[in-house]
Amino acid sequence: MGIALSTIGIKVSYAVETTAGTRPTTGYTHIPDLKSIPSINPEPGTEDATTFDNLEYTSYIETLKDLGGALEISANFTQELFDTWEEMVDAYDTAISTEKKTWFCFDIPNFDKAAFLPVTPSRMGIPEAEANALLETSVYITPIGEPIFETKPTYKEDTLSVQTTSATTASAKTTTTTKNSLL
Repeated sequence: MGIALSTIGIKVSYAVETTAGTRPTTGYTHIPDLKSIPSINPEPGTEDATTFDNLEYTSYIETLKDLGGALEISANFTQELFDTWEEMVDAYDTAISTEKKTWFCFDIPNFDKAAFLPVTPSRMGIPEAEANALLETSVYITPIGEPIFETKPTYKEDTLSVQTTSATTASAKTTTTTKNSLL
């Protein structure tokens, strides 16, 4: 039996091709504060291929898979997310003029490979808000190619420090709170 995997520590990142048509393997930028990944595992389409020769069952042929157009990713609305997302869309706008693609990477801890998908990112809109609530938003990507599993990428180190620092700060706060509760 396999070892079950957790969503804790999933890294979502992006990189732009340096050579048109070649997926980048280095220099991925971590996108902070994301909370969900859409399903990129669609069922294959089918078409009815039944003829007069079929007497009891319908026959089908498999057709293309449909990733469904724009895919929604939910996130906490933060300045870091906004800045990173804007930088990504700007990089996409520059790259597309030279026929270079922007690639998303979904890196699952304790899994040997990462999932990659060429995308068109959409600019972030103004999030819905309610009183006394966490400010959340949705960001969107539109697949422009097929998802693949390949060797994990390397990351821009400075983009991972936010994730590590946040975890360390949260751990320190928990420790302080626990100590104060015991006094």
